[in-house]
Amino acid sequence: MNYTYILKCRDNTYYTGWTNDLDKRVVMHNNGVASKYTRARLPVELVYYEVFNEKKHAMKREYEIKQMNRKEKNKLIEESLIK
Repeated sequence: MNYTYILKCRDNTYYTGWTNDLDKRVVMHNNGVASKYTRARLPVELVYYEVFNEKKHAMKREYEIKQMNRKEKNKLIEESLIK
């Protein structure tokens, strides 16, 4: 499986990425070895993710989410908590 995910950083910013091992990737972020951006904003918390069968779809969704503004990302996260 492939995942597109959003992390909430200590400074309340969001980081969006994709991976094929979500649990491992979140641990890597919190260990400071996954991203230069998150390394300076630890700890991070997984607040949203989507599952895809194909890597290309996860990467495409990552790009789409990165184009969203903060308000749109907040709405996406909030709506996922309702389900």
